[in-house]
Amino acid sequence: MSDYLVIVESPAKAKTIERYLGKKYTVKASMGHVRDLPKSKMGIDFENDYQPNYITIRGKGPVLKELKTAAKKAKKIYLAADPDREGEAIAWHLAHNLNVDPNSECRVVFNEITKEAVKDSFKSPRSINMDLVDAQQGRRILDRLVGYNISPLLWKKVKKGLSAGRVQSVAVKMIIDRENEIKKFKPEEYWSIIGNFLSNDEPFEGYFYRLNGKKYDLPNQEAVDQILKRIPEKQFTVTNVTKKERKRNPAVPFTTSSLQQEAARKLNFRARKTMMIAQQLYEGIDLGRKEGGITGLITYMRTDSTRISETARVEGRDFITEQYGSEYLGIKQKTKNQQQAQDAHEAVRPTSAFREPSKVKDKLSRDQYRLYKLIWDRFIASLMAPAIMDTMTVQLEQNDVQFRATGSKIKFKGFMKIYIEGNDDNVKEEHKLLPALEEGMVVDVDKIVPNQHFTQPPPRYTEARLVKTMEENGIGRPSTYAPTLDTIQRRGYVTLDNKRFVPTELGEIVINMIIEFFPKIIDIDFTAKMETDLDQIEAGESNWVTVIDHFYQDFEKKLKIAEKEMENVEIKDEPAGEDCEKCGNPMVIKMGRYGKFMACSNFPDCRNTKAILKEIGVTCPKCKQGQVVERKSKKRRIFYGCDQYPECDFISWDKPVARNCPNCTEQLVEKKSKQGVTVQCIACDYKEATQK
Repeated sequence: MSDYLVIVESPAKAKTIERYLGKKYTVKASMGHVRDLPKSKMGIDFENDYQPNYITIRGKGPVLKELKTAAKKAKKIYLAADPDREGEAIAWHLAHNLNVDPNSECRVVFNEITKEAVKDSFKSPRSINMDLVDAQQGRRILDRLVGYNISPLLWKKVKKGLSAGRVQSVAVKMIIDRENEIKKFKPEEYWSIIGNFLSNDEPFEGYFYRLNGKKYDLPNQEAVDQILKRIPEKQFTVTNVTKKERKRNPAVPFTTSSLQQEAARKLNFRARKTMMIAQQLYEGIDLGRKEGGITGLITYMRTDSTRISETARVEGRDFITEQYGSEYLGIKQKTKNQQQAQDAHEAVRPTSAFREPSKVKDKLSRDQYRLYKLIWDRFIASLMAPAIMDTMTVQLEQNDVQFRATGSKIKFKGFMKIYIEGNDDNVKEEHKLLPALEEGMVVDVDKIVPNQHFTQPPPRYTEARLVKTMEENGIGRPSTYAPTLDTIQRRGYVTLDNKRFVPTELGEIVINMIIEFFPKIIDIDFTAKMETDLDQIEAGESNWVTVIDHFYQDFEKKLKIAEKEMENVEIKDEPAGEDCEKCGNPMVIKMGRYGKFMACSNFPDCRNTKAILKEIGVTCPKCKQGQVVERKSKKRRIFYGCDQYPECDFISWDKPVARNCPNCTEQLVEKKSKQGVTVQCIACDYKEATQK
């Protein structure tokens, strides 16, 4: 038997680490937590300072038995769970089950799973950090107090199976608040005027800027007409030319939040998928014997720090110098971490700058490669020189009406040679060069084009926008973003429509009840303060029992009031307007996990259910009789099919259009891309202009 037993969370991680440590070490996996609060009851001793009653998680008995057997034969046990609160708590629970003294040097942590990092960590083991453990316990108990007290109330007053979470409820409220903003929004009219100019037959574009040197709004057609009357001539004079050199700095390396946002923008990944693939890259990929076997490709992916180690910085700079030349080296940026960021961690970065994505592409799945490349590109770009732009701003004037034209070109690409940060609106950056213009020059007017616009409501939250807003407001921490988004969808409180969150009727009912009786639970500032309190527990500045008690004293009072005053809410079934084809009883519309659906009113004697189909106003192109309806796959992806199914099996992932191709008379469909929606033919190359 080996001299040393090392316990980690996952088998993949265990396999990688065992190969690094050698024959004296046996590495086993705990498969995550082995102890937790019981599911069947509160599990908190209110008479004894809120002490948690932990029990062995169901199904973990065989795992624990195997670990105990191995522990008896080992000279020393090392607990090597992940380097965060959750990992520290897992190590503490394991220490309890295996009779390991938590004050002994039993805990090893590493930020990356590489041979050097793992071996170095075993040179300096430490005791279990109880401040980290207490912070995790504090969060777990807070969430249990909220969930296990409010949820039964909702079962009693609204509907069985409902639940309320502390952070999740705030996220749902944010989505509902945004939806209310959109409903209340009243669009306002405004106009713009675009001028198409020519200088020595070179076209360029400008826009109306000012009148008589002052800002002049264009709220309506009349205001536009007043400006157009003042520019009857077909020529403008260049009155000012400003040329500047502008620097643009690279983005800092990824945190958990920025990684999830950028993966959503550039790779179309959901937050949960991003974290799942990042976990695989962290725990190790088999690169083959020549490349070192199973190797962790990125550092730990749950972090709010943008710091990188000096070793990683030096290696990254060496790579840039070797690949691109010293002129592409950037100066050391000051990275501003969030307050209370866990700076013991690093940013999410590749474990080796010299392990280029192209060199490991054949060892990775398509999604693993794309995410690894994103992380690698961002890290290398963060160490590169700023991009330098030559910008030119020109003012053109006629009869005191001023237009402005701007142009830019990249003088030196710098970091933009390999990476440009995305944006939430998927707007592609364009660099347009202006003709050679000098003050006093006269340019011709090709045409003046007035455009009517209307202000737009704030956009619904995408996953990326919601994560960003939660982070900005201090709601949740790196490990909570993806689970929170997943939970609010599974509970049926929100749905995704065109990748944007929409609250359900059920979600609004639950949140309105929580707002009425537990306003603090749903308050953004209060929730952010609770996160700060947990951070202070981790830093050893607060006691977890004090924090819990301060919260519960007020919460308990609100709970007693709610139990007496909260009214029953009956979610009535709406008549569906049709009869059940199985038993003839009326069908009704019910509220389910994924929204509304039709069911037989004779339940439970008849269990017939049907999806509510949304017609799109297109006759089925295959049978010419049925209507094309919107459906959802098992993975909730929208597709289109005939309402006469199974008699007609027409199906399309692209939305059919109610007209045929003018070239070949085949079906036209809408193709969606980041640039917008394009109508095109399914048979020939006919394509219409993309609509944003």
